[in-house]
Amino acid sequence: MKKIALIAFLLTICVAAGRAQESRQDVSLSGTGLIEPFIASSTTVQVHSNTAYGLLVSYRFMLTPSSALEANYGITYQNKIKFYANPNTYVVLTRTQEASAAYVRSFTFKKFNPFLEAGPAALIFLPIRNSGTTNLDVKQQTAIGAVYGGGIAYELSPSFDIRAEFRGLITKVPTFSDTQFTTNKWYNIYNPTLGVAYHF
Repeated sequence: MKKIALIAFLLTICVAAGRAQESRQDVSLSGTGLIEPFIASSTTVQVHSNTAYGLLVSYRFMLTPSSALEANYGITYQNKIKFYANPNTYVVLTRTQEASAAYVRSFTFKKFNPFLEAGPAALIFLPIRNSGTTNLDVKQQTAIGAVYGGGIAYELSPSFDIRAEFRGLITKVPTFSDTQFTTNKWYNIYNPTLGVAYHF
């Protein structure tokens, strides 16, 4: 009887220790590129922009070993959005912020962990008022949309992995509250990321 009790006690300790070592959360820091496509609209407005670079911070909570919920915050340094509203051209220097949440489905192949994700997103377009912005009437704009993507994580150790992902952000093309910039079009913004995640 004492042996059975001792074995049961040791099994309980081992299970508890195993659960304590199981990583159910992670945080990651990634460098990002924000690539906004060319837009030509039915309102004769055309929108061009260059690539913006920034950072993305993500937090994941594992619901099961293969599914998780993720929260993201991203910000870019600066990019230039050009509006061609015939016959004039306007430039708006912009800093873009992202707040999003997603459901993540992952797969495991030894040290490689591919994953897919999708969820709602909000993008905040912040005009930078300096000599690079040619229309000073522009205003901050928040746009609601969605995030989707897929990527792969490579496990460096039980605590760290390298994570590369191609993300997409879908939202209305910003007008910065200026009606002459209206396109009535949607952006599908390309957002590649590369970073490091820490599991705890």
